[in-house]
Amino acid sequence: MTEAKKPENKPTFGPDLIAGYVKTLSGKPGVYRMLDEHDEILYVGKAKNLKKRVAAYTKYDRHTIRIRRMIRATASMVFVVTKSETEALLLEASLIKQLKPRYNILLRDDKSFPYILMRKDHPAAQLKKHRGKRSIKGDYYGPFASAMAVNRTLDTLQRAFRLRTCSDSVYAGRTRPCMLHQIKRCAAPCTGEISLEEYAELNRDATDFLTGKSIALRTRLTKQMEAASKDLNFEKAAELRDRLRALAFVSAGKSSITPHTFVEADVASIYMDGGQACVQVFFFRAGQNWGNNAYFPRHSKDQPASEILDAFLAQFYTGKPIPKQTFVNQDLPNQGLLETALSERKGAAFKIFKPQRGEKFEIVQQAHKNAGEALARKLAETASQNRLLEGVADVFDLPNTPERIEVYDNSHIQGTNATGAFIVAGPEGFLKREYRTFNIKDVSTEPGDDYAMMREVMRRRFSRLLKEDGLAWPDLVLIDGGKGQLSSVTEVLTELGALERTTLVAIAKGPDRNAGRETFYMNDRADFTLPPRTPVLYYLQRLRDEAHRFAIGTHRAKRKKQMIQNPLDGIAGIGPGRKKALLAFFGSAKAVSKAAVEDLTRVEGVSNSLAKTIHDYFHE
Repeated sequence: MTEAKKPENKPTFGPDLIAGYVKTLSGKPGVYRMLDEHDEILYVGKAKNLKKRVAAYTKYDRHTIRIRRMIRATASMVFVVTKSETEALLLEASLIKQLKPRYNILLRDDKSFPYILMRKDHPAAQLKKHRGKRSIKGDYYGPFASAMAVNRTLDTLQRAFRLRTCSDSVYAGRTRPCMLHQIKRCAAPCTGEISLEEYAELNRDATDFLTGKSIALRTRLTKQMEAASKDLNFEKAAELRDRLRALAFVSAGKSSITPHTFVEADVASIYMDGGQACVQVFFFRAGQNWGNNAYFPRHSKDQPASEILDAFLAQFYTGKPIPKQTFVNQDLPNQGLLETALSERKGAAFKIFKPQRGEKFEIVQQAHKNAGEALARKLAETASQNRLLEGVADVFDLPNTPERIEVYDNSHIQGTNATGAFIVAGPEGFLKREYRTFNIKDVSTEPGDDYAMMREVMRRRFSRLLKEDGLAWPDLVLIDGGKGQLSSVTEVLTELGALERTTLVAIAKGPDRNAGRETFYMNDRADFTLPPRTPVLYYLQRLRDEAHRFAIGTHRAKRKKQMIQNPLDGIAGIGPGRKKALLAFFGSAKAVSKAAVEDLTRVEGVSNSLAKTIHDYFHE
């Protein structure tokens, strides 16, 4: 993979500038980026032949108004030559997700999916919910569409198979069965209520259920129940009967969208209305419906559904497990290329189908219907949200309706565990994936100095915005505070040269901290209040309260972590093993702190130098 050089003496903007790049380009496959005068990414595209694809932008009159606007704004381009068109497709999808260009179709709300993990690094396998990197040894089942779907399945597995969900430390410390055993949700291998061999059999049954062998499993359990009944082992027969009932309850409670003609697939169906699109994705694993999610990709109004779905799938499977097949409701323009690229990434065959009849077609149609209903709800919510944002623009004299509002707050108790935070809101409501927190690091900050904390948070936030391309700038910054906070923030943004790129507003509670009597402060404008009980005021209160909730929640989590932190954790060279040995030998961290060097060396794994380090740590 190589990056192409920029031509020298190029025109400033538009088609002529692009024509200058075309002269130096090769006909190899690759990826190109179009940037504006502020070096912000406008568009990321791929090409089988870079020279031909980029040359198309020089034919200005043949493009839509939207693309013409993008061409006019282009001030520079960057090119990456790849070995194949497949590699270009994968790189393009990765860059779009990372850089979020303004003119690309963009997958939003791209969170990781939860899984069920059956841990295999313990004699008694633990069942747990897992999200993130697969670093724990065990079997992973998923993806599930939501945490709710995982919790529902975990509940089923507990009732049907009585597998433990407790941590290893709780397991090791039990001397008698816990409440879960009493309500028949756990077999209690921790106290020997069931042998590890019998528990392993329960684990195998659960694995059969999660891998789609539920019919064979029910048949086997039925035979075991009948055999136990014939042997007059009624207690065992009753236990098997209860497990069969739990499995029957799951089968009865499943969605009607349950396949019989395939075992593993995703279904992605797109619905368009009002210039917006919704992609509904159903997840089928082990012959079961493991939930569905609605996505609302960002795109221009003139882009066709097939093109949007094509770009959506390329981004959707970046960093996510790829199924054996995906069923869609559109003929994708890059279907063959997508299949090849995703097969390479998966390391096995992957296919995309557009069913025409039968069960698969009906499931795709059901997904399409769900997408339409989700989009209708989204449009209704967006209309209400847009009216509020238009009201905010009027109140604060903004040139345009704000697309991104950031609200800042600090939280601490007499300066301890000081934390700064901001939340983000826009036309789609609260954008919780965009929320950020800041640990106050400046040692010169006096404990409890809210102004200094806010200055540090703003300096760090806006320095990053100025330094990194592709980050979204706020149209409006709300600060929880009064004139003092506004002055502090204005000072920082003026130093950074960022004051003109956003609008600052401080929102202070009224007399006696009464909600509804807030005072607003802005630069170059007298402070003012809004009429009580107006929708815009309620909306601004919600924004302020959400920032307050998020900042306090982060502060409390930090304080709680500090409260349970062991003093030994801060000593270099003391890991979990040595900490356990020290606590076992001395009984407590306080006793360790009072121990002499000679006593410390008596602990297994503690050398003379480490003993001196521990002693010095507590006696400096």
